[in-house]
Amino acid sequence: MGKTIYEGRYTTENDRGLVVFLIGIRINKRLAIRKWLPVFTAMPGMIRELYENQEELGFLSMENYFGLRTTVMITYWRSEDDLLAYSKGQKHLTAWKNFNRKIGDSDAVGIYHETYVVPEGRYEAIYGNMPVYGLAKAAGHMPVTREIRTAKKRLKTETN
Repeated sequence: MGKTIYEGRYTTENDRGLVVFLIGIRINKRLAIRKWLPVFTAMPGMIRELYENQEELGFLSMENYFGLRTTVMITYWRSEDDLLAYSKGQKHLTAWKNFNRKIGDSDAVGIYHETYVVPEGRYEAIYGNMPVYGLAKAAGHMPVTREIRTAKKRLKTETN
């Protein structure tokens, strides 16, 4: 998260479609470190690759959360084609093969992902006294104006 706090209310651009991809792990057996640690340590290399090749890969930005057992990484992508292409890339395929080799059918660690394809104008956000964050980091950060002061007004619908 950025360090600069933007006082007041801000929102995000929503003039293009995007993909929100959530991925994470759940540590089911805390003492089975040799099972879950390789899953956990595979991510930094992929994150570095994403940021170093953002434009080429269609990766926009990400946020991470760590809980006691479960982590989630929220990523934002330019398109579903870009996300699917990355899933077939060398670094991801290598991590996936290593996961399957090391974990196999063990229930020591769980993994999950969710994909949301969001059309242009069908998402909105509000940020009050926050650094540039989440969707605003992915799609653009702008002040809330009178014309877009409510969630309904920020969403582009046929009735607006």
